[in-house]
Amino acid sequence: MAARSIASLTLSFGLVSIPVKLYSATESAGSVSFKLLAKDGSRVKQQYVSDTDGKVVERAEMVKGYEFEKDRFVIFTPDELKALDEAASHVIDIVAFVPETSVDPIFYDKAYFLAPDKRGGKPYALLMAAMRQSGRCALARWSWKAKQYVVQVRAAEDGLVLQQLLYAEEVRSLKDLNIEKVDVSSAELTLALQLIDQIAQETYDPSAFQDEEKKRILAAIDERVAGKQIVASAQAEPSTGGQVIDLMEALRASLGQRPGKASAAKAPERAEAVPAEALKERKAVRWAPKDVEPVAAPARARARK
Repeated sequence: MAARSIASLTLSFGLVSIPVKLYSATESAGSVSFKLLAKDGSRVKQQYVSDTDGKVVERAEMVKGYEFEKDRFVIFTPDELKALDEAASHVIDIVAFVPETSVDPIFYDKAYFLAPDKRGGKPYALLMAAMRQSGRCALARWSWKAKQYVVQVRAAEDGLVLQQLLYAEEVRSLKDLNIEKVDVSSAELTLALQLIDQIAQETYDPSAFQDEEKKRILAAIDERVAGKQIVASAQAEPSTGGQVIDLMEALRASLGQRPGKASAAKAPERAEAVPAEALKERKAVRWAPKDVEPVAAPARARARK
């Protein structure tokens, strides 16, 4: 299915205007959502009630207000709120070109693709080539859906990406956490670097990762639709977190797991081997109706209790 553009815009810097089309760069696969139902399986609906008299308030009777003090509000009508909205603009106004690495990814928000519109192919290609050769990306202002954004325009392998950026006040600082400064020894650092090198890769392949939790839930839903009974499996006891770990020994054991990049991972000698089937069973997501007799836990699990 061919991609459909969201809007026709103009990418502008200096006296150069590039007609472009905007496309969503991502699509939400979405987590598995469950509907709230009554016990008889009928749908339920949400209602708003007044704090004063407990009566249901219909949407047509609602107004929006801003709480400037405890339980004190200033009220705005829909027309007043509309007047405050940022007017939409079809121009993405480039204000600066900065080094690509100068924008911390923590500021990244939603991403879009930009493709050249009619008569925009040549200036589009020129801008993309110039940014690649200079190692810079563009910072621009853009008004979209009643909000003003600061955006980054960067050259990807096959075209331009428009990345909405968060404002400074929307991003927290790690300094606020007062993280303890701890010195590490050169021996510890050497082992850690060896471990990094052992599993290092030159590129990120997003297809190598899948949402395993979603797959388990969908598989359980398919079983339920097929009429199969789903019961809870034995859960591994959670770690108490009180174990004292020797950092050097842990690093050496980690290195022992993967003697080479091409070799399969091996468990440390001192660790107790657990069959992969048992791990999968423990991670399974399952539910049991109240009227179903629970399955007895494995002998090993009962022994722990």
